Amino acid sequence: MTQLVLASTSPFRKALLTKLGMPFITAAPDVDETPQPNESATDLVQRLAAAKARALAESYPHHLIIGSDQVCVIDGKITGKPHTEENARAQLRQASGHSVIFYTGLALFDSRTTQLTVVCEPFSVDFRLLTEEEIINYVHKEQPLNCAGSFKSEGLGITLFDRLSGRDPNTLVGLPLIALCEMLRQAGVDPLA
Repeated sequence: MTQLVLASTSPFRKALLTKLGMPFITAAPDVDETPQPNESATDLVQRLAAAKARALAESYPHHLIIGSDQVCVIDGKITGKPHTEENARAQLRQASGHSVIFYTGLALFDSRTTQLTVVCEPFSVDFRLLTEEEIINYVHKEQPLNCAGSFKSEGLGITLFDRLSGRDPNTLVGLPLIALCEMLRQAGVDPLA
């Protein structure tokens, strides 16, 4: 069986990939994640997902390498990880009462053949109107400082929403498993085999 490599050190992506019950290893890709001028959200996440997967090809020359990247778009503006409580509160204030779209780029790179497959999976989140107290309490309790959009949907973040809409709820956490399974099957690897 071809060895899988997850080009990420994210514990959330690792937990999602574990759901497939396939052996894999993780490795940190060294990729500059700076957006290019006038780059759209979909182009950005697809470029970075592909770059992350390709970045590990030399170290893993006989592997299927999975790269993923995600951004949040609020009011048409790409929003990254907040990194501070103040930024997290500001992002949640901006999202309150609005629909926010997450774009997750997913790449599968076969380092043996150099074949690359890349997709972008959108996912929409409708936030309910949040009070300032709820925002402060949420950020304090969950500390979503390394999460695009300033929440963890797999945790207490679910309390912030009115509605979620998308093909695969795993997309919101950062690894679209339905799309990944399609890619793996196309590469000759079936998680159910």
